[in-house]
Formats: sequence, C-alpha cells, structure tokens
Amino acid sequence: MTTFKVGYLIGSLAKDSINRKLAAALVRVAPEHLTFTEIPIRDLPLYSYDYDADYPPMAKAFKDAIASVDAVLFVTPEYNRSIPGALKNAIDWASRPYGQNSFTRKPSAVIGTSPGAIGTAVGQQHLRSVLGFCNSPQMNAPEAYIQFTPGLITDDGEVTNESTAEFLTNYMTEFHQFIVRVYTALPRDA
Repeated sequence: MTTFKVGYLIGSLAKDSINRKLAAALVRVAPEHLTFTEIPIRDLPLYSYDYDADYPPMAKAFKDAIASVDAVLFVTPEYNRSIPGALKNAIDWASRPYGQNSFTRKPSAVIGTSPGAIGTAVGQQHLRSVLGFCNSPQMNAPEAYIQFTPGLITDDGEVTNESTAEFLTNYMTEFHQFIVRVYTALPRDA
C-alpha cells in the first residue's frame, strides 16, 4: 500500500498549546501508511503581494514544504470565533502568487481542540471556507470538535480517555482513506 507524507500545521504559536498536544496524539494513532512532518508557521513574516516577485527565504521554504507533502492536516485553535491570524497568514503565503497555489488538489483535513464545549467548530468552518477557495479537497466527515480537559492528552501524545482515543484513531483512519480516494480521482501526474 502507498505511504503518504502528511504535513501538519498547528494554528497556535504557543509552545504549550493544547493543539500541539492534539497533533502529537494524532501522529501517534495514525495508520502506518501515513508519515508526518510538522510545517512550522511561527517565523513567517506578514504576507503582502509586494513579495510575490521575490519571496523571502522563510516564506519560500514554507511554500515548498506545503508543495512537497501529499496531504495537509490542520490542527488549530479557535480565536474570536475564527482561525488564528498566524494560520491565515501562512495559508496566504502558500497560496500566492496567483497561479502558484501550493494547496491546489492537495487533500486536507481540519481538527482542533479547545476547553469550550463546542471545541473549535466555528473556527473550523472559517478554515474550510478558506481551503475551499484554495482548491484543496477537504475531508468533511467525520468532523472533529474536541473539548480539551486537563490531562486528556499527555505531553508525548498519549490520549488518556478511551473513547477519545478511539475517535481520534478512527479520524486518522478516515483521513488516510480520504487521501487514497482523492488521489484515485485526481492522480498526481494528471
């Protein structure tokens, strides 16, 4: 079976982000046919089309990292009922200049955690809208809005709640199957 390289973006810049813990858990429970690499967003300058003719090295490396993976997993908090500014900035860098969008036809999935009861539901919907414009095929189900409670996920990614662990394992299995379906319908060499 084909192994797919998944790049994951953590929407929070916080070192101790609960979404960073969630990302570690997702990598830990993922099927063996997925390999992972974090694509950091912390050091990107603010995007401006003034850079389109000459991308700064950090932005070029970021854009190339997105282009080099088979799929993208977004693990993000919700800020003010939307996505963090740093994440939107990163998406802008990877999708520009016009005609050179690194997300085109690249399978993606969105997940996030928050202490709130609805998790990151509203922020995820905003992110899905942005990714739709970027022509990134999105895994729409299962949706995953994880309410984070203290101790739910250890620092090394172990999920301490059995039903949450089972759900996340299923989510990653579904993501793998989604990637396979996308590349069956939209072969990479087409």
